[in-house]
Amino acid sequence: MTVKVTKSIVFPLDGSSSALKSLDYLNLVFGAEKELDVNLFHAVPGVPPFLVEESRKNPDTARQVKELERRNKDMAAKTLSRGKQALLEKGFDEKHIKTIEFHKQAGVARDICAWSENKKVAAIVLCTRGRSRIEAFLMGETANKVLEHSRICPVWMVKGDVRSTGVLIALDNSENALRGVDHAAFMLSGTDCPVTLFYSKRNLFRFFSKEVVEADPELEATWKSVAGREIAPYMQKAKEMLIAAGIEESKITSRMVDGSRSAAADILEAARRFDCGTIVMGRRGSTDVKEYTLGSVSRKVLQDCNNTALWLVA
Repeated sequence: MTVKVTKSIVFPLDGSSSALKSLDYLNLVFGAEKELDVNLFHAVPGVPPFLVEESRKNPDTARQVKELERRNKDMAAKTLSRGKQALLEKGFDEKHIKTIEFHKQAGVARDICAWSENKKVAAIVLCTRGRSRIEAFLMGETANKVLEHSRICPVWMVKGDVRSTGVLIALDNSENALRGVDHAAFMLSGTDCPVTLFYSKRNLFRFFSKEVVEADPELEATWKSVAGREIAPYMQKAKEMLIAAGIEESKITSRMVDGSRSAAADILEAARRFDCGTIVMGRRGSTDVKEYTLGSVSRKVLQDCNNTALWLVA
């Protein structure tokens, strides 16, 4: 007898319309009939310590603090209710929707990560835009901190209005990239999403000046040939992992291109060319060089992508 494994994600809500709109992404990828537990999470701000101290001395301040706490609680309930209602209207089963009113402890980002890791959810899903310009900045700051503090749980960044179900998995010859494949295989099993396995051969221009490389075209050809041979086993392994998870082979495509000076630009161009609304990446590549950490390629992709969801896997 086959046992269904329910996928579980946490979706922090900040009360913004853009965060609610990002719930459309879950419906796009998984649909209402899929086995997906959605944990809607709202961090309730705590009362500043100096106000708590003052309320102990001043009855007027105590009443104001109590009213502040009431409004905070009402806002949390309203935010979570709106999120739940939005999912119900999309056809999600109520039994798969949970609302978490979490009273802030270590900070919003740390609280999200700690709760997610404690509950062993499969992913943290973040909308990168807040209610206003300043809140958008703060939401971006929170997203960056979640990436910093989430050591285990994959983080999905939803930017804008994602319309395509296509998924691009950016590969290199690293174990981290294969962890990205493993995560995608689990989450996409049972969906109808087409998957493109993508590799951009690193161009020698990334290491040497144009004049130096062009002086020996045979070396460039050799470099590309070696790069192709090195990635081939990883491409094959990735395909096998997807098929083993139940994704139809007909939905899997492998693409290998000659890279430009920018790996991030190659990934974004491929996502556009192959109509992929989701990009899956490991946070680190095949080396420990800064170029392959979140501070470069993945951060550049996150910075420049639009109407795209980026899955970052540690």
